[in-house]
Amino acid sequence: MSRDVSGKRFQNRGTMSAIPGRFDVRIVETEDDFHSVSSPDTEVRYEYAKTLITSNQSPDVPFRLSVNPYRGCEHGCIYCFARPTHAYLDLSPGIDFETRLTAKINAPEIFEKELRNPNYQCQPIALGINTDAYQPIEKELKLTQKLLNIAYEYKQPISLITKSSLILRDIDLLQSMASEHLVHVGVSLTTLDNDLSRRLEPRAVPGSVRLKMIRALRERNIPVTVMIAPVIPFINDHEMETLIQASVEAGAERVGYVMLRLPHEVAPLFEDWLNIHFPLRAERVLSHLRSMHGGQLYQGGFGKRMTGSGVYADFIRQRFHLARRKSGGDRRESGILDSSHFRLPPRCGEQIALF
Repeated sequence: MSRDVSGKRFQNRGTMSAIPGRFDVRIVETEDDFHSVSSPDTEVRYEYAKTLITSNQSPDVPFRLSVNPYRGCEHGCIYCFARPTHAYLDLSPGIDFETRLTAKINAPEIFEKELRNPNYQCQPIALGINTDAYQPIEKELKLTQKLLNIAYEYKQPISLITKSSLILRDIDLLQSMASEHLVHVGVSLTTLDNDLSRRLEPRAVPGSVRLKMIRALRERNIPVTVMIAPVIPFINDHEMETLIQASVEAGAERVGYVMLRLPHEVAPLFEDWLNIHFPLRAERVLSHLRSMHGGQLYQGGFGKRMTGSGVYADFIRQRFHLARRKSGGDRRESGILDSSHFRLPPRCGEQIALF
């Protein structure tokens, strides 16, 4: 795989590289030293999707159906496992992933059409799994809000995961859905160190704001699970117990974790990030990542890709379970989604609308 080694450092962005995708034949090589340049503006392209609801058979995730209204994510998290999907668009999984975004502008219409398909069998749908459904462009486009309104009208259960405080814009709607067991919210929490957050997730809100989000959601009886993700050796792993305790105190009913994943282009992007921000720790971090994946930086096999294996992975797993047990972060009081009330609301011109 070719890669951009130009050494550019974009301000307020997660990546320093315009690394080509794995299907790209271009090679960009210069000998410039690292230098800071102005951050590229965010570009949004509108796409008219033919389908929206997708399915997967992965045993590692607790859902089969998902919906993603956006491609790419302006949050710019350097570790994002979805970065390689930009290669399918002939765009860089590096800087393009966080600056050249796609909005499925007809997502609400397609979503409703698919819910009304006679062959559709209702089950929970995960919203915004590949990229955050509440990333900054959602404030203007409101695709996620429209999808939630449709889901509520059809009594279609939805699970969300976000790191954006924009979710609080829709808190009244989410409260109504939660009262009928139609929504569950996941909040991803990486660190409470603001400096580290700015480096890892430059355009996402800091951990302290996410804890306030959890409190606000729980005050409205909206079920919340916190994912400590990703756990990175010698970068944020020392915060695990603190993050778990803070999440439970904020109201999270359940807490989980995911180890750092480095599929495809994410690996060289993360290596570059490490060498710039933590050069003295870089080899130690990478060595421990390899120890969890059979000598490689990543193995994508089911069962271990989220947690890894080996001595260090076992150590993290034991710490996590002990801390969660002490904090009470494994309650199952609510959050079970109910698919039994799914319905097709009558539409103008349908005979049922006459009654």
